[in-house]
Parts: sequence; C-alpha cells; structure tokens
Amino acid sequence: MGTHRGKILDVDLSSGTVKTTTIDDDTLRKYIGGSGLAAKLFLDRVPPDVDPLGEKNIFFVMTGPLAGTTTPAGNRWTVSFKSPLTGAWGEACSGGNVAPEIKGAGYDGIAVSGVSSKPVYLLIDDDKVEIRDASDLWGKDVYETTDILKGKIEGTKKVKVISIGPAGENLVKFASVHNDKADAAARTGGGAVMGSKKLKAIVVRGTGKVEPGKPDEYKEVRKAVFDKVNDGMISMALRAQGTAMGMGVGAMLGDVPTKNWTVGDPGEIAKKTDGDALAALTTKNHACTGCPIASKRVVKVAEGPYKIDEGPGPEYETLAAFGAMLMHDNLEAILKINELCNRYGVDTISCGGTIAFAMECFDKGLITTSDLDGGQLRWGNTDDIMAMLDMIVFRKGFGDVLAEGSRGAAQKIGKNASDYVVTVKGLEAAMHDPRAGHGLGLSYATSNRGACHVESSTLYIEQNWVTLPEVGLTGGYDAKSADRKVEVVVTAQNLGSLCNAMVLCEFAANGMTVDDQVDIMRTTTGFDYDLKEFMEAGERIWLLKRGLNNLMGITSKDDCLPKNIMTAVQDGGAAGSVPDMDKMLKEYYPARGLDANGRVTKEKLTSLGLSDLAAKM
Repeated sequence: MGTHRGKILDVDLSSGTVKTTTIDDDTLRKYIGGSGLAAKLFLDRVPPDVDPLGEKNIFFVMTGPLAGTTTPAGNRWTVSFKSPLTGAWGEACSGGNVAPEIKGAGYDGIAVSGVSSKPVYLLIDDDKVEIRDASDLWGKDVYETTDILKGKIEGTKKVKVISIGPAGENLVKFASVHNDKADAAARTGGGAVMGSKKLKAIVVRGTGKVEPGKPDEYKEVRKAVFDKVNDGMISMALRAQGTAMGMGVGAMLGDVPTKNWTVGDPGEIAKKTDGDALAALTTKNHACTGCPIASKRVVKVAEGPYKIDEGPGPEYETLAAFGAMLMHDNLEAILKINELCNRYGVDTISCGGTIAFAMECFDKGLITTSDLDGGQLRWGNTDDIMAMLDMIVFRKGFGDVLAEGSRGAAQKIGKNASDYVVTVKGLEAAMHDPRAGHGLGLSYATSNRGACHVESSTLYIEQNWVTLPEVGLTGGYDAKSADRKVEVVVTAQNLGSLCNAMVLCEFAANGMTVDDQVDIMRTTTGFDYDLKEFMEAGERIWLLKRGLNNLMGITSKDDCLPKNIMTAVQDGGAAGSVPDMDKMLKEYYPARGLDANGRVTKEKLTSLGLSDLAAKM
C-alpha cells in the first residue's frame, strides 16, 4: 500500500457516531490526498448548495502521502469545506506537526459532519476515538486551549492539537484553524466552519510507522531531493531572513500592496518591517516537522506596550497586511497583533485586508465616527487597528460588520463601498501585487479559492526565480507583460494542485524539479507514476475544484481583478503597470478546457475520468 492508509475517519457530530471508511487505490492514485482527495469526497458527499455553516457542510482535515515520511517539508495538512467567506470551494494548508500523527493513527484524513449540541473536542489516540465535552474550553484562545489539552491527555508520547479561538466560535467569516500555536490553516474561514459545528479542537496521537512503498529506492531519491532543497537559493534566503525577505525584494519590484493597494512604493514602512528589522526581535529559527529550511521566526518583545513572551513570529503576509497595507510601520505592534491573531484564530491576510478596506471607506466618508461609536480608523494608527481587531473577533459594534469580510461588509455599508473591496470570489487578495507580475493577476482571477498566491507557483516562475523545463517552463518571462502567461499559469496551477494534494510545501517544491516530485510520489506511494500521469492528476484535481465552483454558481464573471488592482499606481517598481486581463482570459479558457462562461466542458471532464462531475454539470 505504501504511505497511504486507505482509510478516512468519519465523524458525525449530530449523532455522536464515528466510523472508518475505506478509500480504494484507484481513488488514491487519481486524487492523491490533501485537498485533492477532499475535493473528490466533497463531490460524492456534499450538495453544492449546502449552507457553509450548516450541518451538511463537511469539514475535511487531510494529510498527503508524504506525511509521516522524511520527505523534506512533506509533513503538512489541509482543511477543505464550502467556504462561509466566499460561498465557494474553500481550502487552506498548513505545516506544523499534526499530519504525521493522523497518519500514524492509521488515517489519511478526517471528515467531520453534523453539528454538536454543545462544545466538543475529538480525541484520536491511535485506534481509540472519542468525542469529548469541551464546554470548559469554549471561550478560551488557541494558546490556552492547546496547553490545557496537552496537559489533560497524558502519555509518554505527547498529543498534537488542532483548535480554534474566539473568532471561530463567533463565526467570524475569516476565522482560522491552528495546529498547536504557530501553524495556521488560515484562509477561507475554516475556523468558522469548526465553530458552527461546536468543534473546539481535534487532538491526535498516532504511534504507527509509515513505510515508503519502495523503501530502498526512496532512500536514494530522498537524499538527492533533500540536498537540492537544503542548498537551493530560495531555501537559503528563507533560512537567513524567513519569509520577511520578501519585503525588501517586493518593495523593489512593486510587489508590496500599500494603503489598500492604492500606493506603489511602501517606502520606509518596508524598511521598518523587513527581514533585517525582524531579525532584531528574533530569538531563533523554527521549522515544521521534517523541514530543512526553517523559515519560521520565533520572536520576543521584552518590554513596552507591545510586550510579548517568546513565541511564533509573523510571516511576510502578516507583516504586509498589518504594515504597508495599513500605512503602519510599528514592528513591535505588528508582532503583538500577530500573537493576538494566533490566539484569537484569525486569518491575518483577510483581517488586514478588511481593515484596510474599512480605512479607505473611513477616509472617503463612507464610514464615520458615529458608525464606530466614537472611534476612528486612521491610516497607520496602532490603537485604531488593535481596537478594530478586538471588535471583529468578538463581533462588537462595527466589528460585527467587518467580521463578514470586506465583500460582505461593503454590501452592508452600501453606497460605493464595493469600489474599495480587494477580493476575488470574496477572498481578500494575498500580499503580492499583480501589477508587478501579470501572470499572477491571471492566477488570482482564476484561482479556485479566490485571490491566492500559493495555489500556484506563478509568482516564482514569471519572476524567473524557478524554471521547470521538463514541463515547458523555460524562463525568460517579462513579468509586466501578458505574453506567454497562459502557459505559465495553467501549468503552475496544476503543479499547485499537486502540492496541495501531496501535501508538499511550495518552498520545498521550488527547490525540486518536477521529475523529483514524480520520483518522491512513486517511491512513497508505490504507484508507478510517470510525468504524464502525475501532471494529469494535477489537471484533474484543478478542474474538479473548478467544476465544484461551477456547481456553486461561479462563472467567468467571477474571474476578474478588483478596481484597486486594475488601477495603475504612480510610483514604485510597478508604476503604470496593469494586467491585460481580457487578452489573458481569452487565451486561458480554451487552454483550460473551459467554455466562454467559465464552465468546465463535459468533454474535458470525461477525458480526465470526471464523468461523475460531468453528469452533475
């Protein structure tokens, strides 16, 4: 069988029952794991018009075939569901330490349906599974919940914890899901789905061993791949400065969104929040299980109003979302905000983007001090930012409006507030600017979960940091041009789908060739993949998610970039640059197997073995 367990743990919180479902080899081979396998199970089990916060929505926690092995950066996990933020396909991916435990307990993943009548947590202790009362944990933050559960469940091998904070309990539409304290599956509102089910946490301990399907060959492949990942240029930069290294590079390229995407050059804000600045508050590096890169930062603020104990530091996305996006340059305050978001269980990208939207509305007079109960939303004002974060998490005052996300908030504010919303399909855009890379704009517009930079490797490829000649991506791209971008985006999206199915960190994947990934898959799973079958699996998974979105009402009208991104900025590295979306989309749809309305053609689905989806279309 290789590294697949061939089993899913099914938990029905309405009835309080648990059972094990077998997944056949053909399904595992075609959909791999992670969000790929989750999408297949979603298609089979969940009606597309399901209420995202209702009992029929299923919350999938999935590992990939690399979990439990020594593959560099392969011990990751995903969550998938219908998103309460977007009303479309939702998924998020995280590192951390829980994936090997789920696999060690004998499961490829967990599927949670129903709604509990009271707060509960799920305990998986090898083959013992229990639904336990969590009433004493409801209202506690992620850090408190993690510490209590780890202290409560004894054993020589410590448990690992997935949990939500108050934001998830209060159904904030962009609430996140956390593994222990540092690692978040943050995007698209999985925390709210857990909260709606009254599921406070999942606690896992798995002692089983995971053996590669071709162990001798795997050892050789793994060593070669490990050396490439360890010694790669991107890995070395991440090891040196963490993801904050993107701030300095991004500022030069015009890639750092500033003042709700209306300014091109972050100026001094970038310097005050970049990798060098963060290094002064960093105590050590940290890595997910089995990762040689160690891009995470552990930080500490020793004194002052933003004092925090040593703990998980912010990634680039958080530094940008609560920095340049808000014209905010107080790094110590950003570290404190990062800790609060971890404790509360909040997606920092959507939260920062939503506050930036609200600040522009306040600037334009669409939101007043009266709406804010005497408060304000001033650019760069730490007190205003922190007050609004608290109001959002606990749905107090105007925070109740912003807890719906910027698109939902704009609908409640009315007037022309939607002009200042920066989302695709309702998901706030990640902190990379498509005006600095037009292929990224196409990738944002067509991404299955909304404006996302990690659902494909487009960012790295079109900036010529990565070339993959074995799949036709040979480099030499002009980032600020629409030319040749369809070939980049289609292939990069298929590769992104594979990363989220294996589940492999994109940073590690960028240090490998695609042939390396095929070899890793072949030797771990025991399935005799070749390059053609591997890439076909990526295409199948991407189109499956697109088809699910079509069933949920997504069409070509949703494949567009917001007004603020489609307006040229006057300064910075991307001054005067706007993606030619019409040209790229016109080429993209036929290349993707989509019709003019953005729906997957039945012929394309049938050719990839998705006849069950074709029948529903």
